[in-house]
Amino acid sequence: MAALNAERKFLNGLKNMKSIILLILHFSCGLQHIIASSVLNINDLASMDRPFFDDISSRNISAVVDETAILRCRVKNKGNRTVSWMRKRDLHILTTNIYTYTGDQRFSVIHPSNSDDWDLKIEYAQARDSGIYECQVNTEPKINLAIILEITAEKELRERSSGKVYFDSKARAKILGSTEIHVKRDSTIALACSVNIHASSVLWYHGSAIVDFDSLRGGISLETEKTDIGTTSRLMLTRASLRDSGNYTCVPNAAMPASVRVHVLTGEQPAAMQTSIASATDVSIVIIIACLIISDILFIRVLNLTQRLTVHRSLS
Repeated sequence: MAALNAERKFLNGLKNMKSIILLILHFSCGLQHIIASSVLNINDLASMDRPFFDDISSRNISAVVDETAILRCRVKNKGNRTVSWMRKRDLHILTTNIYTYTGDQRFSVIHPSNSDDWDLKIEYAQARDSGIYECQVNTEPKINLAIILEITAEKELRERSSGKVYFDSKARAKILGSTEIHVKRDSTIALACSVNIHASSVLWYHGSAIVDFDSLRGGISLETEKTDIGTTSRLMLTRASLRDSGNYTCVPNAAMPASVRVHVLTGEQPAAMQTSIASATDVSIVIIIACLIISDILFIRVLNLTQRLTVHRSLS
């Protein structure tokens, strides 16, 4: 009788162990789903309510001498951040929010109440006002939108507008290699852009700002080569940091631009990391399933052994 009770306890223990393993399997699958959802939610929260430029206006502005030039900047989700305009030529801050910080009274900000617009107005524009201006928001890291302003004489502007077409829809830039690249931190970012015309100039943008070769970051170089069939521009950034991640756009004069997405990583590539996580999860599930199979085999063997013992005792 005692032996039968011990056998029953053993069988009940195996059944309980099987139930526990099933619970672990369900918990593991549920945890995997929660982790995947959490990653997406964290990414969504990181980008939520962060200021960004609603870049709907041209980045190249032309105006006539002695007329008013308006450089448009629309900032969404500004919050309590500050919007400033800076003249790139001398790094002079012209305005901050609605306040003007220059003695030149021709400069002011147009900001209708409760709007997202922070447009820079330059009255009685002069040729010396030509150049690059940046609309900046003091986030961390800072974001900026570069606008190129060209002030010309009325005659020159009229001749340009009535002359040949300056933009050919067949003229376009093309990124050489993949348009989605991953590089490790402290390595070199090398980007190349091929244009199928002889472009007079090629600009590179990082996000909405022109790549600044004179910035404190340093380590930025550009090489432009004229070939038999067009123009090739190569941008290099040494000692890549996380701030160098983002969208880079090759903008040739009189041709369609092309973009490439750069991811600066501290370790593995995102795809590789996702693969390793998935592999680890798959391995754990395989182990649990194997345990279930083994437990079933043990359960059947013990059951067969118990039946044999019972038959043997009845015969005895």
